Amino acid sequence: MTQQNMISPGELERTISDLMLELGIPAHLRGYQFLRSAIGMCVEDMELVGSVTKLLYPDLAKMYQTTDTKIERAIRNAIEVSWERGNTDLFEELFGYSNTLEYTRPTNSEYIAVVADYIRLKNNLI
Repeated sequence: MTQQNMISPGELERTISDLMLELGIPAHLRGYQFLRSAIGMCVEDMELVGSVTKLLYPDLAKMYQTTDTKIERAIRNAIEVSWERGNTDLFEELFGYSNTLEYTRPTNSEYIAVVADYIRLKNNLI
């Protein structure tokens, strides 16, 4: 990111947290923390989106002293909860579809990529 297009780490974390809560992810879920970190990392480096299982999950596992598998599962669970409880209008805006229609929930990679890209666009970080 260029100097003029920077966002402070605290502001980025707040932006991600606010959006995740609006998407229906309760903060008490372990996947909430993992997903917030994953989205933040992808906002800073969108290339990670293409290597979720090879780079992103291992980096998160090291950061949280756990395994890639536990990271993936916790994120998947958080997304499932979000899909069931989240703001339908916001899902429509971000993903182009929602749980009101008979669509399946987004994959972990898709969810992370779409939310990270949305934050980059909203904050002129592209």
